[in-house]
Amino acid sequence: MSSKALIDSAVFNSTTSGRKGLADKLFAHWFSRLVYAQIWEDPQSDLDALQLKPGANILTISSGGCNALAYLSANPAAVHAVDLNAAHLAMLNMKQMAIKHLPDYEAVLAYLGDANHSDNIKRYKRHIRDNLSNDANNFWESRSISGQPRYHYFAKQAYQHGLLGNFIGFAHHFVRFMGGNLSKMLEARNIDEQRELFNQYVAPAFETTLFKLMAQQPLALYSLGIPPSQFDALKEDAKNGLHLLFKERMRHLCCDFPLEENCFAQQALGRRYDVSKQKALPLYLQEHHFNTLRDNIDRLHPHHTTLTNFLQQQPRNSMDAYLFLDAQDWMDQQQLTELWTEVTRTAAPNAKVVFRTGGETSPLEKKLPASILALWHTDTEKNRALYATDRSAIYGGMHLYTKI
Repeated sequence: MSSKALIDSAVFNSTTSGRKGLADKLFAHWFSRLVYAQIWEDPQSDLDALQLKPGANILTISSGGCNALAYLSANPAAVHAVDLNAAHLAMLNMKQMAIKHLPDYEAVLAYLGDANHSDNIKRYKRHIRDNLSNDANNFWESRSISGQPRYHYFAKQAYQHGLLGNFIGFAHHFVRFMGGNLSKMLEARNIDEQRELFNQYVAPAFETTLFKLMAQQPLALYSLGIPPSQFDALKEDAKNGLHLLFKERMRHLCCDFPLEENCFAQQALGRRYDVSKQKALPLYLQEHHFNTLRDNIDRLHPHHTTLTNFLQQQPRNSMDAYLFLDAQDWMDQQQLTELWTEVTRTAAPNAKVVFRTGGETSPLEKKLPASILALWHTDTEKNRALYATDRSAIYGGMHLYTKI
């Protein structure tokens, strides 16, 4: 099935009608290209929540691929990475083959970390091109809007590409137009200076009339991967206005974690990874995990399908961990029930599910049948504590459910 058909099946549901129906169609069209060159959920928070034992079977959504690769550090039996969007699976395959076939850690860091070396064209042609899957090869060899093959992204700031990369670039220009400067944040030497610089160079942009108007437009957020249904959940949490909700989440990203230990802030504020600091890199690119990831790299398996369709093919009691990112915010009651029927069937004893939500609350208590909910346990206070550790800081909630 094509990416368009899979995305349509996920976005179009019982709530698709009227103005929302048109918005759903626009979002589905927008989301069918490369959206995320890197992922925006913190895999360290995921691993802390899951407490995986070696040999676990893991199901995750691929997105930009960083987290699926990071889970290999836990020595799983398998990581199954599912995605509706073939472009995301092509990005995952590129990263997987770079880790597997480039000669050493330094080459991997140059290719996937800095992602801005002219030598990366040679690395691609010598070590990666012939090892990509057919679908990934077709994606990377095809030409982008610039007229060059897409593999040139890795010689020209790879993470500034994709819809989200473009959106971050626009955000930098917008904040400058409003008199601020996102990149100024990177001059901070400690948390106190981060807060001072945020208040001086970032916060005022969120109070402008123009931003308040833009924050009310769902279309403006499509490049963040926020569909109309998730936008509605955000509005429910934004009692004092969406502009203040976005301001608080940006403050959380900029001020609640040391910048030298936050790869998400490095991308949002600097539009690159700081490859000179190991703690500023995503987990899968940190050197002390490199040998483990390379040893386990063939345990990563991509799947171009839906979560529910994948699980329908799996044996009973076969999965230990599920990571759904924010996908459930897209789902109506029927879609959630179908998914969790398969999750419950395939879950091994004490299996865990981790996901994010645009709003603060989980949708499960309102939408799942009581018979399914009774088989799972969650702790609201623990969920709040987990959310506080997620350095990406863009969501309203992080939730952990454990099979009883």
